[in-house]
Amino acid sequence: MADQNVPPHRPHTPGGHTPAYEIPAAPYGPPPVSRGPQWVGPEGLGRQAFHQPAGTGLPHLDDDGDDRDRVGRRRALVTLGGTAAVVAGGAALAMSPQVRGLFGDDAAGDATGATATDGTPARPSGQQPSTVRTYTEQNESYMGSRAGAALKKNSPSGGRTFSGPADAAARTPVTVKTVLAKDPVRHLASRATFGATPTVLADIRRMGIDAWVRQQLDPEKIAPSAAELKLAELPTLKLTSQQVRDQREQLNERGAQPEKEMVDGTLARQIWSQRQLYEVMVDFWNDFLHVAADFDGGEAYRNSFDRDVVRKHAMGSYPDMLVAANRHPALLLYLNQNDSRADAVNENLARENLELYSVGVDGGYTEKDVRQAALLQTGRGVDDGRYVFRHDRHYRGKVKILGFSHPNDSTDPKKADQVIDAYITYLALHPSTARYVARSLATRFVSDTPPKSLVDRLTQIYIVNKGSVKPLLMSLFSSSEFWAAVGQKVRRPMEYLVATYRTLGVAPQAGPGFRQGDSKRTAFAQGLRQIHDKLRELGQYPMGQPTPDGYPDVYVAWTSAGTMVNGWNEAADLIAGNRTQFTYTRPEKLVAKPPTTAGAYVDALALRLVHQKLSTRERNLILGVAGVSATARVDATFNGAIAAVARAILASPQHHLR
Repeated sequence: MADQNVPPHRPHTPGGHTPAYEIPAAPYGPPPVSRGPQWVGPEGLGRQAFHQPAGTGLPHLDDDGDDRDRVGRRRALVTLGGTAAVVAGGAALAMSPQVRGLFGDDAAGDATGATATDGTPARPSGQQPSTVRTYTEQNESYMGSRAGAALKKNSPSGGRTFSGPADAAARTPVTVKTVLAKDPVRHLASRATFGATPTVLADIRRMGIDAWVRQQLDPEKIAPSAAELKLAELPTLKLTSQQVRDQREQLNERGAQPEKEMVDGTLARQIWSQRQLYEVMVDFWNDFLHVAADFDGGEAYRNSFDRDVVRKHAMGSYPDMLVAANRHPALLLYLNQNDSRADAVNENLARENLELYSVGVDGGYTEKDVRQAALLQTGRGVDDGRYVFRHDRHYRGKVKILGFSHPNDSTDPKKADQVIDAYITYLALHPSTARYVARSLATRFVSDTPPKSLVDRLTQIYIVNKGSVKPLLMSLFSSSEFWAAVGQKVRRPMEYLVATYRTLGVAPQAGPGFRQGDSKRTAFAQGLRQIHDKLRELGQYPMGQPTPDGYPDVYVAWTSAGTMVNGWNEAADLIAGNRTQFTYTRPEKLVAKPPTTAGAYVDALALRLVHQKLSTRERNLILGVAGVSATARVDATFNGAIAAVARAILASPQHHLR
């Protein structure tokens, strides 16, 4: 668990936001005459960024000069000192005079020719990015470390699919070394929710594993919890982007911040919703198809993206999600597609559609594919808060991108826009996308080093079902690899804190000690904002990664003693009931009938908080916190030490693992 985002050493502004994706819009109209390639840099069209001599092509962004710091192009960009920068790979591609000449009249061109429009020795046009740059897929970049190699040794290998989750659970032996109980019900509850609770465990045992999984796969049939009904106290959650824009002054007067209320509401759902698998998948897709909450424009558009793109399709179809995302103002503004036009092409969205949102950095595309995709996507943008397709700014001419080819010569704006949808759908259904999604899901639910056997099978499930999510999840939960991987995932900071709220049984109603200090916001809204702010301190909160790669999902990316201690301190505050905006179970009431000897009490409290007994050594360590022996007589308050004992249990590996 780390207190820094990824890639490592990315500098942040004092407010915690890295403004890496706020490229000033270039003025529309004819580009200035120049002998060299025209591309949009931080200062706008026609100005050479990074003091690049005119006519030398795109700047060299990938050679940091020191192997210790060569973590890829995003770091190279952001380390330029907070410049409102060129995004993810050199930003806006501009074309050579020869290619720009294609736009001199209304005739369609051909962008598929062999002549490169730009490039440097470090970024040759005809090669795959993964073969010419040090940048690798984010999780794998961490797993290449010594710590990652050690984790790989304990990862289960091989496997098969059974008739259903319960059959797989019953017939899969757990052979890995782990401190967690090899209890399939506890394992399922830890992976398919944001943290096991006594209620969730009882539900799985009562319903059976298969019935519980089927119920979670149909979240619309699960009634909203009391906390979800209280989301009405976050007034901006249901507003459309246009309503947010129209009501900006009133919202400001009330102190309402739509992009922050979206994060607050997400945290409430993670802690209290009964639709837990759905919320886990919402978080998964918000990392996979990532748009930061804090970007210039996020206050008006990010909540709509969460509601109308991610949540709408989280259990549906990824191709539908990716198409919807590419038509949504949030993504178009976040990655500067609104600034891209045929004579000054911004490549940000085109690149991330390939590298992050579909086939992945190893998916087989080349720099030339990025450029042609950027040409094809010109014309898409935002006007008066709504998606628009500006045909007069769209490149017309033949394109060929990673096997997708099209004449792209229609003079009908609707048909031209549909070509882009067809390309995005092609990407979403590409075999490399299937493998990338499969590996990411296996990393989230199974292991930091997901077995190839599982990734291969999930890849085929994705292909056969055309990107539908539910068949992927059912296959995953029916795999031996899932049930064999007990204890092979570590909770990230947000997951640790949310799981702590859940296991302590914190309720969303205000406690008796609450004093209304903010007349504009309810106790519930205030409490959620405090959780939100705490997670910012810990380095992870929903949709918080400023760059479009989302948060890493492997343990070695989050190793930080400081973050762990900060999380433990927050757990102590919850045990003490210090956030009076919520209601707590007093620590001496966590166990209904506390045993009268210290050892037995620790056992009972461990079962209540981490859902299993501790080893003799671990129990003795916790008894040492209270300064008593296992046979010592204690009362319900553990002779005054119950808070310290509960905190120690929540600091154990059993609570950090999921």
